[in-house]
Amino acid sequence: MLYLIMSKYIINGSSLPDIPWEDRPSSSDLEKDLMWRYSKNPIIPRDLTLRSNSIFNSAVVPFKGQEAGFRYAGVFRCDDTARHMDIHAGKSKDGINWVIEDEPIKFIKTDPELPDSDYKYDPRVIFIEDRYYIIWCNGYCGPCLGMAYTYDFEKFYQMENPMMPYNRNGALFPRKIGKNYAMYSRPSDSGHTPFGDIWYSESPDFIYWGKHRHVMSPNGGWQSTKVGAGPCPIETTEGWLVFYHGVLTSCNGFVYAFSAALMDIDKPWKVIARPRPYIINPREIYELAGDVPNVTFPVASLVDKDTGKVAIYYGCADTVTGLVFGKIDEIIDWVKKNKM
Repeated sequence: MLYLIMSKYIINGSSLPDIPWEDRPSSSDLEKDLMWRYSKNPIIPRDLTLRSNSIFNSAVVPFKGQEAGFRYAGVFRCDDTARHMDIHAGKSKDGINWVIEDEPIKFIKTDPELPDSDYKYDPRVIFIEDRYYIIWCNGYCGPCLGMAYTYDFEKFYQMENPMMPYNRNGALFPRKIGKNYAMYSRPSDSGHTPFGDIWYSESPDFIYWGKHRHVMSPNGGWQSTKVGAGPCPIETTEGWLVFYHGVLTSCNGFVYAFSAALMDIDKPWKVIARPRPYIINPREIYELAGDVPNVTFPVASLVDKDTGKVAIYYGCADTVTGLVFGKIDEIIDWVKKNKM
């Protein structure tokens, strides 16, 4: 497999010279701010569509079509003013200013027997081989995982649900592991899950999933209640770099923070290095106050393989969407240094 050299480590990915970016503030340093927030956060307000109560926990990718100058495309969790959860398509020229459809995606069923869903939320999106795959939390007899694909972010084709209830936080790998497609997920329950481990699964065809392997459990402090996969894994020569969220239960409820871990490149259920500290936790007003206070929830990443720049899209207080920036080499070094 071909890799191109970046600043220090090597990434398998795309060149994104126009990646959304802002340099680390001169007032901060690497030890204090491994990753730093965009100074104009939140980038997506809660009411960007006609009937949205909130827009958060959404996913974006580089858009190969680039029609009408759009460089990025995405799928966005938009809870409407009836507080119904659904996902909408959107496009952007710069990854910061977004045009999001007012109406939810109308999925085309690949099988007429596919069940309808009561809700859809927290999508991820990734380009694999020749199309963009979307995975989300799907309401079918409780939360499970739903899956679809699109070529153009205009027509979306719904596939079989890959996992039975109850499950959340599905994140697909950008390529096959051996002969199979792969994903992380988090088995859960029907409520606001007070537990959760990350699991790994494989499939030869995106329909039948197996080879389930345990990945990681909650492990004290900010990740003592539950953990879940964030953006789709990033492939590097040091292993798969995986951003994940962790939750602690405080006297006032759940607090969501996030960090990163390194996983074995051939056996992605095996942890190489997992840090004890978090990278980002709720501290800005748009993360502390909202429909669900104290939430920083990573869902998507953009990476420039040539420079190692990474931009993470994350949900803030279950209300708006923000951006944080970092550099892959610095993050990998930090994960190794702070591993448990």
